[in-house]
Amino acid sequence: MGSSVPMERLTPLHRAAVLMMLFGERAAAAVLRNLSPAEVQNLGAAMYSINDVDQLTLEHVVEEFLIGLNRETGLNHGAPVYIRSVMTEALGEDKAQSVISRINPSSAERPIEILDWMDARSIAELIIDEHPQIIALVIACLDYSLAADVLMLLPEEVQPDIIRRIADLSSIQPEALHDLEQVMQRKFKASSTSRASQIGGVKAAARIMNFTRTAMEQRIMREVKKEDRDLMQAIMDNMFVFDNLEQSDDRSLQTLLRSVDNEQLVLALKGAGESLRDKLLGCMSSRAAANLRDEMEALGPVRLTDVQEAQKAIVATARKLSDEGAIVLAGRGGEQMV
Repeated sequence: MGSSVPMERLTPLHRAAVLMMLFGERAAAAVLRNLSPAEVQNLGAAMYSINDVDQLTLEHVVEEFLIGLNRETGLNHGAPVYIRSVMTEALGEDKAQSVISRINPSSAERPIEILDWMDARSIAELIIDEHPQIIALVIACLDYSLAADVLMLLPEEVQPDIIRRIADLSSIQPEALHDLEQVMQRKFKASSTSRASQIGGVKAAARIMNFTRTAMEQRIMREVKKEDRDLMQAIMDNMFVFDNLEQSDDRSLQTLLRSVDNEQLVLALKGAGESLRDKLLGCMSSRAAANLRDEMEALGPVRLTDVQEAQKAIVATARKLSDEGAIVLAGRGGEQMV
């Protein structure tokens, strides 16, 4: 972060990290115990990156926290029941459970949650010798970005088959889940619910593909197309791509832009259509937009692959923020992505 970081340069994550450093060990540990594995990792990394924050910024962070706390006080009682009721009414039972399982991990009915605490390489080494169907089941249980990292570490020749199998999944019945647990128990101790667990499906396969690199995505889609053209098209139709950002609301885009690396944004916009470029620049201050346009012009010609990778990285950030409930994304045709 550098020395004497001003308030406006602190992302919400870094503001949370500042608070954690002020809380003291016991209070900070209590907070961490209530976070998901991904949240613990992200917050921990942010805490490490906080080198020096001036007194005025500290005061602003604390003031902002207290204002938010005061606003929330008294509203949390019965919130889980209320949220589930509203989500179910708005989205239906299946979609509601999918959303709730993402924003409240403790409510998720899913197996082998201990995998969330392992890194991608450890998981890949754990499952690489298993049957492709077992590999697909395990990967489908992971957070989408982690699943993409694990998929990338598997042999290239098996990756398309794994994506096809994930896309063909709908739910794991108790007996199948029991078989999965038996395989995993040979390598670590874990327990999970015996109820049917909704994982996998075309949308899950698409979400995983959103987090892969462009070359890997194109290669896998080519192989899937050879076996099943309709399945390939279904996966592609459910993927969130950079151009879809144009249908998202300004507030969500503003939140996204604060979380995106400026160099990535310059590259991504070099290959964007004029309307999308204007939409994103319109979500910035006039000064920031002018500076970005100057950087784009100064950059000159760039390789298409560099543009694609930058757009992929921004899409991955958008999906993470969406999964965390920080933004709302609109997909193809303007429909909300859930």
